[in-house]
Amino acid sequence: MYGFVMLLVFIGFPQANPNAFNKERDNMVRSQIEARGINNQEILSAFRKVPRHMFVPKNSIPYAYHDGPLAIGEGQTISQPYIVAYMTDVLNLKPGEKILEIGTGSGYQAAILAEMDAEVFTIEIFKSLSERAQKTIERLGYKSVHFKIGDGYKGWPEKAPFDAIIVTCSPEEIPPPLVSQLADGGRMIIPVGETHSIQYLVLATKMAGEIKKQKVMPVRFVPMINKKGKTY
Repeated sequence: MYGFVMLLVFIGFPQANPNAFNKERDNMVRSQIEARGINNQEILSAFRKVPRHMFVPKNSIPYAYHDGPLAIGEGQTISQPYIVAYMTDVLNLKPGEKILEIGTGSGYQAAILAEMDAEVFTIEIFKSLSERAQKTIERLGYKSVHFKIGDGYKGWPEKAPFDAIIVTCSPEEIPPPLVSQLADGGRMIIPVGETHSIQYLVLATKMAGEIKKQKVMPVRFVPMINKKGKTY
């Protein structure tokens, strides 16, 4: 009986309707994000507006607003809502800033940044994920997100410098190309560590050409890889 009920619920989830699940989104913001100490009103507003259910595979729509990550294909995930919010919050973004995102994935993080009036340059190594994310972003009407299929370790030098860099996959060390593409006074949030060991979110700030690093949270992210699937 439980399986039958779940089937009915699943059928009733319209992926293409951005106005669906307003109640679930509000509850997600209150119980998962505000309750954990994030009170930046621009961030909370963005999370209330961006339809997370449109960024997950159809069979995951019933779980889109749950407190956890979800698989999106190619061995990648859409991060837990709180982690997306936290990484956005620690960057202390200002409207109109130029942001580099490494690991487009579902496109959800890019949409959150675009909703906050950032200009977003996002790189994804998997063509299928990048193309799917671009279709979703375009369907929602965001014009300030620019896509590239390529190796995130190398960044996007022709578009540098960036006011902030957000990385959603983990290398063992911070990639030097990303450091060089960060503007003076810029901030980078990046998970760092070996794939099968403890990783930490590191907040890196660049001042006068020097990088100051601060570990801010233990995490577990998918590894940063090159086109041959080798981890960095």
